[in-house]
Amino acid sequence: MTDAISFRPLNVALRPNSAAAKAYAAAARPPEPAAAGADTVEDALAAAHPLADGFKPQPGLDLKRHPGRLISDLVFTTRYLGGEAAWLTTDRQNIDRALSAVMTEPRLENVIAQYYQGPISSTMLPSAVVDGALGPKFFKDDVEATVTGLFTSGGLPQTGLADTVVCLVLPRGVVLVDGLSTDSDLEVRQAASAHPRHRRPVLVDDDQVDSLHGLGGYHGSVHAGATTVYYAVSVFSEGHNGIVAFDAPWKNVVATHYHELCEARTDPDVEDVIRTGDASKLGWYSRRGGEIGDIPMELAGAHLSLVMQEATLQDGTTAPLQLQWSNRAHGPEAL
Repeated sequence: MTDAISFRPLNVALRPNSAAAKAYAAAARPPEPAAAGADTVEDALAAAHPLADGFKPQPGLDLKRHPGRLISDLVFTTRYLGGEAAWLTTDRQNIDRALSAVMTEPRLENVIAQYYQGPISSTMLPSAVVDGALGPKFFKDDVEATVTGLFTSGGLPQTGLADTVVCLVLPRGVVLVDGLSTDSDLEVRQAASAHPRHRRPVLVDDDQVDSLHGLGGYHGSVHAGATTVYYAVSVFSEGHNGIVAFDAPWKNVVATHYHELCEARTDPDVEDVIRTGDASKLGWYSRRGGEIGDIPMELAGAHLSLVMQEATLQDGTTAPLQLQWSNRAHGPEAL
């Protein structure tokens, strides 16, 4: 028997207190009872892994292990959409360098490793630019068609896809929409009144949620025949578009994709849960907070610098990232 859910799981990166965040709060999960306080063993773990400044332990928000699969040995590759003319070479180089660095940094991987029973790893494959100019808005069906097209045309690895996430990055100025290009206002309103797990989050004026209202990116999957292809997509966050937390847009892109990749490896099949309501496909998820990257963002609120930080890495360089939730610390761990 299918373990059905009655809520819409989160699979998005949202600017706290934004219109987009409020739209998802209305469509997402109901609260679950707070967990009991930490016992002596948990207290010892928390002491060894102190919280980041500005947070207090909240065990009631901890992630819970559901039966869905995890990705222990993650492979990821980035595709820059919009063609060569849409990108500065330095932006692409900075994103590639920093994303590879934060995804393989031992201290950061140690936070993620607590959710696995064995060793984990992360490997970045070479990135590429995808030809073809984009329109002013990029919709969910555009994302899925792009991922499917990359797979069927041989533009993605043809083996190991069960552990691979393709990261799509939109060029400067393109607005990301978590909705279909075919949706009308009437269809959106009807979807909002449907069963909670089928609800498409909408803004107060019934418009679709987009990056002009606080959406930074999301992750999901498509089925190309018998093959599942996992993806993450982000907006080029600057100005009023996306989630702006750093002094350069490329840093915002890296932090958003770090958020999405950490979620994609700990909860890869959330898109199927949203489609079908089958909770057995959830991985690590907090009914009161969402996925591993969502809870710190929500708690940070207007103070994004509490979780959007530049970390000093083992090799002495720095790179931008977003702090992730740690069950052993009952909050975001200090760098």
